[in-house]
Amino acid sequence: MDTPSFPPPRDETEKHVLEKLIVIRDKLLLLKQDRKTYMQKQHVLPLYRETIELVRQLNEARSASQAELEENRVDRVLDSCFQLLSLSFMTIGQNNTAPAAYALTSSIKRLLDHLAEVDLFSAKDLESITETLNQLVRNVQNASTDTSPYLITLLTNRLETCKRALDSLCKRLDRLQEPLPQVHEKLISILRSISSTNTRPKFSSSDVKSLRDQLEEISANFRSGAYKTPEGKYPAGSEEVDTLLRKCLLWADIVLERRGVIPESFKSKYDVLVRIRNDLEKLSMTSKWALREADLYDYQRQLDRIDESRVDGNWLDEDGNKAELYVQRTLLYLVRRSYGYIYFLMVSSNPVSEALQPVFNQLQTLKKCLIEVKNSGGVSSIRELYPYSLKLNSIDNLRVDGKFMFNGDIPEGQGSVNELLAECYELCYELRVAVETSPPKDEDTDDEEQFEAAGGYGTSETEAEELAASLADTKLEARPETRVETAV
Repeated sequence: MDTPSFPPPRDETEKHVLEKLIVIRDKLLLLKQDRKTYMQKQHVLPLYRETIELVRQLNEARSASQAELEENRVDRVLDSCFQLLSLSFMTIGQNNTAPAAYALTSSIKRLLDHLAEVDLFSAKDLESITETLNQLVRNVQNASTDTSPYLITLLTNRLETCKRALDSLCKRLDRLQEPLPQVHEKLISILRSISSTNTRPKFSSSDVKSLRDQLEEISANFRSGAYKTPEGKYPAGSEEVDTLLRKCLLWADIVLERRGVIPESFKSKYDVLVRIRNDLEKLSMTSKWALREADLYDYQRQLDRIDESRVDGNWLDEDGNKAELYVQRTLLYLVRRSYGYIYFLMVSSNPVSEALQPVFNQLQTLKKCLIEVKNSGGVSSIRELYPYSLKLNSIDNLRVDGKFMFNGDIPEGQGSVNELLAECYELCYELRVAVETSPPKDEDTDDEEQFEAAGGYGTSETEAEELAASLADTKLEARPETRVETAV
C-alpha cells in the first residue's frame, strides 16, 4: 500500500510507532471492506484515539530539527491511517468534524499542484476549492477546543499550504482583462472536452472536429479584433490567450491523427487510469445510492502511486524511455480528471451516517416526486396521495422517541433526515389542501371520507396493505448485499 522507496524508521521509537500504525491501518482496511454491516462511530473512534496517541509519541520522540527531515515510511503509513480515518468519519456522517477534513485537504492539494503544473485552469475551477477551503477552516476552528492539538496543528498547516497555492493560482488569472476571462474559460472547456473524447471507448472524429470548429471561430474573432477594448487595443493577457488557443488547435490536430490509440508500452497504465476514471464517473452519477466514502481510499492510493511514478513530470516505459507528448497529456488528463471526481464525491457527501443513508435517499426521492407532482398541477383526488402518505408513515414509524435508531445507537444525520421528513409531510399537506380547495367532485367525497377514516394514510385496511406492499420496505438493518435502495 506504500511507496517502497520511502526510507525506513530512524530509531527504535519510530519503529515501534510504525508497527502500531500498520496494525491500525490494517484494522481500518478490514473495517472498510466489511460489507455485512454499516460502519458506526464505535468502530472508528477507538482507532482514531489510538492514532492520535501514536502521533503524540512520535512528536515527543522527534526533535524540532528531525521534524524537518525527509519523510520516511512512518510518515507514509501515518498518512494512510489519517486518510482512512478521515473517509471513515465521512462514512459515519461526521463530515463537519476536524478529522474528516484531512482527506479533503489531500485531494485539494493534489488538484492545486496539477493546476499549477499545467497552468490550464479557469475561475470556476478555483471557486469551488476556495469555498471548500473556507468551510474546512471554519470546521477546524470550531473543533479546536475538543480535538487533539496534534491534529489541529497538522490540519492548520495543511490548510495554510493549500491557501498559499490557491492564492498563487488566483493571481495568475488576475492578469486577464475583460473580455478575455470568458474566452479563456471557453478554451479550457474545449480543451478538456477534446481530451475526454480522446479517452472514450469509441473515438468520435466528428465530436473533435466540432470542437475544433469552435476553436476556429474564436481564432477568427481574434483576427477580426472582436476582443479589443473600446479604445481599439488588445486587452492585457491577449498573448497568453492566443498561445492557449494555438495549443488547443495543435492538441485537436494531434488527437484527430492519433484517434485514441496508445502505444503498447504505456497501454497497461492507460487501461488502469481509464478504469479508475470510469468507476469514479459512475459513482459521481449514482453516489447517493452506491458510494461508501471509505472506498475512495483505494482510488486515491492507486492514483497517488501512478502520479508519483513520474520522473521530471513524465512517465517512463520499461526501457526508461519518456512518454511522447500525446501519451503524457492523455495520461495526465486521466489522472487529473480522476482526482477531480474524488474531490467532487467528498464535497457532495451528505453528513448522514451510512446506516441512515437508505432512509435519507428514499426521502430525497420522495421529495423530488412530490415536487414534480406539485409543479405538474398537483393531484386530482385525495386517493393519488395514498402511496406517498403510506411511505411517509412507514418511515415515520421507524423513529423511537423522535430518533432513528440502529443497533441501539443513534446514527449521525438525525437532523437532516428529520428535516427531509418534515418537508415531505409539508408537501403532502399542500397537495391535499389544493385538492380540498378545488371545485368539489362527487367521486372525491367518498375518497376524502375514507382517507380520514384510515388516519390519513389509506382507505381500508386491505387496500392500505396492498398499497404498502407496492412500496419498498424501509428498515434500519444490517447492510444488504447491494447498496442500491429501491426508489419510491
